[in-house]
Amino acid sequence: MSALTFDSLVEQTDLDLGTGRWMTIDQKRIDAFADVTEDPQWIHVDTERAAAGPFGSTIAHGYLTMSLIAPVLNDLFVVEGAKASINYGANKVRFPAAVPSGSRLRGHLKLTKAERVAGGVQAFLQVTMEIEGGDKPACVADILIRLSDQG
Repeated sequence: MSALTFDSLVEQTDLDLGTGRWMTIDQKRIDAFADVTEDPQWIHVDTERAAAGPFGSTIAHGYLTMSLIAPVLNDLFVVEGAKASINYGANKVRFPAAVPSGSRLRGHLKLTKAERVAGGVQAFLQVTMEIEGGDKPACVADILIRLSDQG
């Protein structure tokens, strides 16, 4: 795939940007996320109780899964000439499947469109977080990134 440039970004629609690297979602990562976000719900951190629960093990927080969109963007959404890249928001986020501890995730990225806005370009991206061997994705998100060629 040829590199995206800041000036040509708005000419792109429905552009497949590829699939990222696998990331392991182990219990240590889940526990650290629970600590940082102050969300120690048993389904995430109590391995004994979760083993008897609905998923048979602890599962990653949905927001942990969503936070791993950041490395997918860093790896796959590189725009030459952009001096700043800011998370602007999400239009839609869904978590179709739970992510059991020990799973591996990777993201698939698609640029659906981009448009000029004050100060730069807004990119509309669809990210699908896949679970290795899973039938459904862990997360599907339509996110917005603002890029600037200033600064």
